[in-house]
Amino acid sequence: PAKSYKCAVGKGGLLPAINKREGDGASPIGQWPLKRVLYRADRLAPPKTALPLSPLKKEDGWCDAPEDENYNRHIRLPYPASHEKLWRDDHVYDVIVTLGHNDNPPIPYLGSAIFMHVAKPDYTPTEGCVALALDDLLAILRSADPDTVLDIRA
Repeated sequence: PAKSYKCAVGKGGLLPAINKREGDGASPIGQWPLKRVLYRADRLAPPKTALPLSPLKKEDGWCDAPEDENYNRHIRLPYPASHEKLWRDDHVYDVIVTLGHNDNPPIPYLGSAIFMHVAKPDYTPTEGCVALALDDLLAILRSADPDTVLDIRA
């Protein structure tokens, strides 16, 4: 059954996926499969989920360089092209759910690193991700399986 949760979305608002572009700060409207869970093992126990699960490492990153062969893919740091570090000092990436957005295969400039992750306490807008309270995110993961989708609606 579908459930709704309070969340933060991109500072660029919501855009139809066909209009999504790298760096626009928008969250893409659509249904996105939950692919994999990454988590900070130094900060919390492994989330209970039927999804593939991996602890984050300090050298984990995500390529956001549209011209790079690893665009919108998990990478190991150091990495020569533009990327996002997944090991952060704040807590927003204590749990990251990678989504099936622009990933099969990634098309340059159509958006990268669209995740579901932990919201800041004041639900500050994201760079295009969907962010939820940690307890809500963990509840979603407990009932998630490989057929679960995140439905982003306008």
